[in-house]
Amino acid sequence: MPYILNLHYNTIRTFTRIIMTKLSVNINKIATLRNARGGNIPNVKTAAINCQLFGADGITVHPRPDERHIRYRDVLDIRPVVTTEFNIEGYPSEGFIDLVLSVKPEQVTLVPDAHDVITSNAGWDTAKFRNFLTGVIATFKGEGIRTSVFVDTTPSNIENAALIGADRIELYTEPYATGFDENAAEAVAPFVKAARIARDLNLGVNAGHDLDLENLKYLHLNIPWLDEVSIGHALISDALYLGLENTIRMYKMQLAD
Repeated sequence: MPYILNLHYNTIRTFTRIIMTKLSVNINKIATLRNARGGNIPNVKTAAINCQLFGADGITVHPRPDERHIRYRDVLDIRPVVTTEFNIEGYPSEGFIDLVLSVKPEQVTLVPDAHDVITSNAGWDTAKFRNFLTGVIATFKGEGIRTSVFVDTTPSNIENAALIGADRIELYTEPYATGFDENAAEAVAPFVKAARIARDLNLGVNAGHDLDLENLKYLHLNIPWLDEVSIGHALISDALYLGLENTIRMYKMQLAD
């Protein structure tokens, strides 16, 4: 009996080691640069292709109603060139739902963005919006689209995410990034707790917002079972100095065991 238990433990430990956290590159900022001048330079479709060639495990886009960066047309154009995993983020308005259903990405991430926010700044209150989210999630899952819900570390928001049928949560990591320099252990603690709650509920765990080359490794070391991180602003900014291929390689290194 002890031998069987030990074998089981070693099998779990080996399996844990081979799970790799994926890097999905958010290319919104490339579209922002394009839109500042008009035309089609830089080309977001080419950017998606190159990010994958350079090692990205997925491509993320977050179209907003005002189309100030990624446009709905971009999402349709990019879909055929994504050979890894396509993740579409956004508030589930009627237009967004129609777009996702027409594109059928591998994953959709539901974000409670107000129409006028500069960037995502909060997770869902999954109790308050339970009925609304339940219907949206059922619609996407009915089409075979994995559905993730953007949440903070409040345990009830994670527990309700499981109850409404989400496949994964995406942890809103701005508070972690903000507190990282002052006290990394204190900053990461609520995220570790939240990720454990999600794991116990059989929810996959993604993370995103303000992750960069300084704080990503520590987050990964403390939550090695992360399924995916989605990074855009910092990665694209770093690429201006380091080059896109080198930057993606450096971010992937932060996720290595």
